[in-house]
Amino acid sequence: MDLELDPPRGVAPIVLGTTLDEVLAAAPGAWGEPKVLRRPGRSSATVSWTVDHVGVQALLEGDGTHVTAVELWWPGEGRTSGTRVLLGKDEVFTTPAAELFRRAAGRGWTVDVSRPEYPVIPGVSLGFTRQTSQEVERDADGLPVYVTSVLVGDENYYDYLRSARG
Repeated sequence: MDLELDPPRGVAPIVLGTTLDEVLAAAPGAWGEPKVLRRPGRSSATVSWTVDHVGVQALLEGDGTHVTAVELWWPGEGRTSGTRVLLGKDEVFTTPAAELFRRAAGRGWTVDVSRPEYPVIPGVSLGFTRQTSQEVERDADGLPVYVTSVLVGDENYYDYLRSARG
């Protein structure tokens, strides 16, 4: 199975802006039973699945009424998956991060690596994690060679970073 990132719209079949009920209805049965987490006293929610060892989360942040982001997590150390997470033709969890970001820049996107463990592509909006406590291959800077998660948000998802620096 392929999970294709479609920034800033989501990861099919999860579309940003949809309601909890719409997300639950859209997820294929092959993904299994979703876990819905709502923390006491908060209106936000997270809907999670594990698809062939790849973690999939629909985030309903803020007032908890609509999907604001979709986050995908690599299978973990020593695990493989037949499910590919694709950004164009690039497989996000098996393409070295440096190459993934070089290709993103080649698409005309600005890759912000000012926080090396949490690079982002604002405006598109993609956010990555390059952090793990697991024993994985690391680059010369001590970062995992591959990203460990990717988040797709709407065009404004990372605007707070610009205002924090500005």
